[in-house]
Amino acid sequence: MTAADEQHIIHRAKTGDNGAFRLLVSRHMKQAYNIAYSIVQNHQDAEEAAQDAFVRAFRFLEKFREDSEFSTWLYRIVVNVSLNSVKKMKRRTSRETDCSHALASAAGDDMHSQENSDAMQHFEKVLHDLPTMQRAVVILRHLDGLSTKQVSSILQCSEGTVKTHLFRGLRNLRERLEFIRQK
Repeated sequence: MTAADEQHIIHRAKTGDNGAFRLLVSRHMKQAYNIAYSIVQNHQDAEEAAQDAFVRAFRFLEKFREDSEFSTWLYRIVVNVSLNSVKKMKRRTSRETDCSHALASAAGDDMHSQENSDAMQHFEKVLHDLPTMQRAVVILRHLDGLSTKQVSSILQCSEGTVKTHLFRGLRNLRERLEFIRQK
């Protein structure tokens, strides 16, 4: 689909054509889900965040000014919904997590031994443990292949801020994954 085709579909959706909005959803659902999953790290929560983002996009479609790409506007909504979801989950589960870590520690259970045996699982854990902005920038820039400018637009920060979070995030990943290179 060309940019002109998408513009036409956006105009149709703004005038209330639900079929046109469904076309936008089908075109962007996979990427919206991938972005949500990269932040929330759970399939069910990612599906929910992507769906919620599309509901919000539909509700506020008339406010889309078209001074940026639709995908940039939509992915910013996905990031916001996903970050809010993570915040809610952290508040909800912080006490439960503290209790489970205390119980595992008391039982002498090494919860990370399985993760350490599989490099990919360890990478995902290390990536998930990065601060939220560093994780979002690393995922959007390197794993999703977006440009620094696109990431700055999605996260609503300067390109310099994106570069700073990217530098720190990659440095943290390298430091935390050092043991894999030593094997």
